[in-house]
Amino acid sequence: MVRILVADDEMLERAVLCKTLNKNLKGRCAIFQAENGREALQVYEEQKIQIAILDIEMPGINGIEAAERIRAKDKKCCIIFLTAFDEFAYARKAITVRALDYLLKPYEEKELMLVVEEAIRQTGEQAKEYMTETDGADFSYNAQVSDEYENSRLSGVKETIEEYICENYVYDISMQDLARTMNYSEAYFSKLFKQCFGRNFTSYLTEYRVGVAKRLLEDPMVNVKEIGKAVGYGDSNYFTKVFRRVTGVSPTEYRAQIFRGKQEPENPL
Repeated sequence: MVRILVADDEMLERAVLCKTLNKNLKGRCAIFQAENGREALQVYEEQKIQIAILDIEMPGINGIEAAERIRAKDKKCCIIFLTAFDEFAYARKAITVRALDYLLKPYEEKELMLVVEEAIRQTGEQAKEYMTETDGADFSYNAQVSDEYENSRLSGVKETIEEYICENYVYDISMQDLARTMNYSEAYFSKLFKQCFGRNFTSYLTEYRVGVAKRLLEDPMVNVKEIGKAVGYGDSNYFTKVFRRVTGVSPTEYRAQIFRGKQEPENPL
């Protein structure tokens, strides 16, 4: 069972966050609460916290200071920041303590749970060891629930990404554009994309465009340059270079192969 700390000086905010975690994680975590940074550090020490969700603006020791102290002792603890203030200084501090992510309030439940699930994945081996020691036979059931939830989550993310690329591949899109559209940090989205497709964004987009170009090349009436533009490459020379890198032949050579194959007579039986 993963041990999660929720630290926020607003009681209502803490209650809502804990309820959201309990609803989505269904017994896969033990949640501990703190109302300020000093209490967060005490709970961290006593409960051997694996994931710390810290509000930044707390009285006394704030979330950034608490994270710095946690990180000085523990390189493995996953830290997630929550804040109502979109301050660059905060984001920069989040990087220095190697936080997993930095979420702005009000966050969306989907956004929050994707980040928390990634944190659980990163602490997976430690979680398995702990669950084996404490839960015995229940571990196999909890692991099954975890796998089912993870598969469902990734399936939804993958479908959203595929739909976006299908609708926008003709434009000059980037991983950063898609990450912003889905409200993810670039670093987290990059990991998520590779988890869904087994490759990076650029490779996937290139192969998708070449796949569409192959289908268009089957029509001899369509100019190769126009096909390049139709799949997002305004520079025909660059389109040819990319097409050759993926297929081993130029678009013109590929088209010739198609029609040569259609014209060759079938071998007699």
